[in-house]
Amino acid sequence: MKPAAAAASITLSVVLLAGGTAVALAPAASAATADTGTPTAPPAPPGDGGASPGAGGGIDAGSPNLRLPEGSKLAPAKVLDIVSVSDESSVAADQPEQREETSNATVTYALQSEVAFAKNSAKLSAAATSRIQAIAADINTRHVTSPIRVFGFTDDLGSSEHGVTLSRQRAQAVYQVLAAALNSAGDSSHTFQVRGYGEDYPIADNSTESGRQQNRRVEITFTPPAA
Repeated sequence: MKPAAAAASITLSVVLLAGGTAVALAPAASAATADTGTPTAPPAPPGDGGASPGAGGGIDAGSPNLRLPEGSKLAPAKVLDIVSVSDESSVAADQPEQREETSNATVTYALQSEVAFAKNSAKLSAAATSRIQAIAADINTRHVTSPIRVFGFTDDLGSSEHGVTLSRQRAQAVYQVLAAALNSAGDSSHTFQVRGYGEDYPIADNSTESGRQQNRRVEITFTPPAA
């Protein structure tokens, strides 16, 4: 059975005012949905909490609040770093076996340690090896030339020294499979940065087992060439 896939994307309209001030406008036609599936109303727009002018709740085009002060100019347009995240999971939507995070600048694959390794071990599972080989194929397809970062992380249980050692060993194991797969594809010119950070840089709350599972991970990060 293939792991279930869950994907989420958020698009924000951003207006840049003079002085570089950015105002994000939530999409009017969509509402945020919590993990429970219960629709949640989007946040109210900035203001004094009063009703919108006009019978239909529209915007008053004559409002002085919509006018730039005398002599003001719009700031130059900027490209914002938009991140989309997709999960591949056979465990639960909030416990992904592998998380892929893509922005304008970088791509990060995060492998969940519970799936990639046995407890307290740096030996990769067969499933994890297959996933890393697929990541290598993606790197090859993108013609990546920047350094590839392979960073290991743990939760805050146990001593910090043990966490650093284990996270480094796991990052090294992932690196070895990744480098071998790239070499087999005829793409051997890459440089790598391999680090173990232990409990530093958590992405979830270490006070819960759910959060600790997310923090136990190995991340593969690279920067694709500019389009």
